[in-house]
Amino acid sequence: MKDEKKSTRIILTSKEKSELVIEGVVTVILLILLNLAMYMILVQVVEANQSLEEMIYNIKHAIHNMYDSNLSLSWRIPSLMFMGIADLIVLYWRLIRRYRQMQQRHIISELHYISNGHYDHRIPFKLGGDLGKLIQSINALVDSTVEAIEEERRIEQSKDELITNVSHDIRTPLTSIIGFLGLIEEGNYRTTEELLKYTHTAYSKAKQMKLLVDDLFEYTRVRQTNTPLNIIHFDMDQLLAQLVVDYELETEKSGKTIEYTTTPKPFVMSGDTDKLVRVFDNLISNALKYGQGGSKILIDAKKVKENAIIIVKNDGTPIPKKSLTHIFDRFYRVEESRSQHTGGTGLGLAISQNIIERHGGSITATSEKGWTSFIIKLPLDNDDEKN
Repeated sequence: MKDEKKSTRIILTSKEKSELVIEGVVTVILLILLNLAMYMILVQVVEANQSLEEMIYNIKHAIHNMYDSNLSLSWRIPSLMFMGIADLIVLYWRLIRRYRQMQQRHIISELHYISNGHYDHRIPFKLGGDLGKLIQSINALVDSTVEAIEEERRIEQSKDELITNVSHDIRTPLTSIIGFLGLIEEGNYRTTEELLKYTHTAYSKAKQMKLLVDDLFEYTRVRQTNTPLNIIHFDMDQLLAQLVVDYELETEKSGKTIEYTTTPKPFVMSGDTDKLVRVFDNLISNALKYGQGGSKILIDAKKVKENAIIIVKNDGTPIPKKSLTHIFDRFYRVEESRSQHTGGTGLGLAISQNIIERHGGSITATSEKGWTSFIIKLPLDNDDEKN
């Protein structure tokens, strides 16, 4: 097992040090033999060529006269010095090459250790040159691989939770549908009113299942980032006005009023209106269903610097603080909203958050001072800001 505190330097083992010594000794022996062979060949060439020997003598004589020195030069001395320098260069190159190979072996050993499942380990060596860049690339690759593995695990866990929640939410109304239809099938009803009651209950439960399936389909669709948004320029003032008209009858039945304000007018911006309408539908529907005891639903849209801020709020029952941090989680429902009358699929706010985030914005919730507010922040492009 690797030490937790790993040295940033590559420490050679005794065996590797011995390999370096042997490499150096063998190289020196080979160079000595090569130098002797070259020296003997050079002597034979010079002695066999009289003109070459005379040229060397003249060069020596000229240097001697120039410096007026008693220095006794011979062609053998510079030749031996040249070969000695060349030998040192070759010896250094051989030892460095061998040392680089040992460094590569240590890096490969670290890679094998990581590949055996120790994904929290990183190659600790701090080297320069290409090997240093290689280590950085390997560590970055391991980091991205580990992140991908963790993301895959989260996705699998999310899928399991999704299947569990969907199975639970479908099984409950489906059990009721089968039960009431079974009573009708067996003729276990006494009056027509009782028959109609059974069929109405089965119909209501079927609608509840359809709502869950629709929301689940929409949630899956908005999470697919490769699905393009249909971005167009639109007037937020007109969009909110139409929404208020659409919900006018429903708000009257529930004893509530719905109002909106926009600043400025017209309020031109860009976005996918179909998906943004879905967001406002979810927020208004939630205010009608869960805002018990309230009488007002207010929508306020305004420009703040480079952003559009839209607030949808109601004065109904506040959301508990412990629920505010989870309210946008998939399938999360506030405990007080689990009755058959108001209980939804728990996907509406998760869908809304995904739609807003795909527009590059954010959505948050607050519940204080008698108002439960959902604050939507959407960026405006340059063309929007000019309008």
